[in-house]
Amino acid sequence: MLGYNEAAMGLSSVLRKTADAEWRRMHAHPFVRGIGDGTLPRDRFMHYLRQDYLFLIEYSRVLALASAKAPDVDGMTRFSELLHATLTVEMDLHRRTCASFGIGARSLERTPVAAATSAYGRYLVSIAYEGTVKDIAAAILPCQWGYNEIGVALAKSDDASPRNPYASWIKSYAAAEFTALTTWLRRYLDTQARDAPAMERRRLAEIFSTSTQYELRFWDMAWNKEG
Repeated sequence: MLGYNEAAMGLSSVLRKTADAEWRRMHAHPFVRGIGDGTLPRDRFMHYLRQDYLFLIEYSRVLALASAKAPDVDGMTRFSELLHATLTVEMDLHRRTCASFGIGARSLERTPVAAATSAYGRYLVSIAYEGTVKDIAAAILPCQWGYNEIGVALAKSDDASPRNPYASWIKSYAAAEFTALTTWLRRYLDTQARDAPAMERRRLAEIFSTSTQYELRFWDMAWNKEG
C-alpha cells in the first residue's frame, strides 16, 4: 500500500521509496559490482549483452506504443526520443562491444532467448498493448531509472577509470542525456498520475513493483548465465 504523501513527493518518489529494499539489492548485485570495479568475467558480460540486446528490441516496441498512446505532444515527442536513444545509442553500444569480441549483429539477433528475458519482454509488451500510457511509464521506469541510478553511482566510485573494461557501459548510463530522459519520465508519471484515483495508483504501484522484480531477475540471469 502507498503510505506516503504523494502530493508532496510525487508518485515516482513514492514508488521508489516503497521498493527501496529491492533497489538496494540491485546496487549490491555481484554483476553490478563486477561492472563497477572491472572484475566481472567477460563471458558473463557477453551473455548479458546478448540477452539485453534481445530485450531492447521488445523494449523499443513498448516505447513506440507509449508514443502512440500519449495524450500530449510532449509525451509523444519524449517517448520517441527514448525510442531513438534505445535503437541507436544503447543498442549500438551493444553491437560495438560485441563486435570487438568478434560477435556480429546477425549473431546477436539469433541468440536463443533466456527465460528471464522472454518473460520480462512479454510482460512489458502486454502492459503496453493493454494499458494506458501511465501504465507503460510505471512499467518501464524501473529499467530506465535503475540503469541511470546504477550508472551514476558507478561513475562516482573510486574504481571508475578508463582502465575499467566496462567504462563505456558506465559512461553511457551515467550520461547527462540519459539522466535527462530519466528525469522527464519520472516527472511525466508524476504529472499524469497526479489526479488518478486510489485504485489506479495501486495498480501503477503493482506494475512498478513487478518490473522491479523482473529487473532483479534479469541481473540474476546475467550473473548465472541462464539459458
